[in-house]
Amino acid sequence: MAKGKDVRAIVILECTSCVRNGVNKESPGISRYITQRNRHNTPNRLELRKFCPYCYKHTIHGEIKK
Repeated sequence: MAKGKDVRAIVILECTSCVRNGVNKESPGISRYITQRNRHNTPNRLELRKFCPYCYKHTIHGEIKK
């Protein structure tokens, strides 16, 4: 009975300030979180304020393509 696409999609959130500033040699990487979103309730891209351990502050994490 399952249809083609599942309602709940797994998405990856990436820190926008790390990507915008570029990863310098002091920073070991880019902060990423994995979460789920409901396609019917949130049809557009997801953005959440999460803690970035590389920036040492709460920043906007936006959805990226897999």
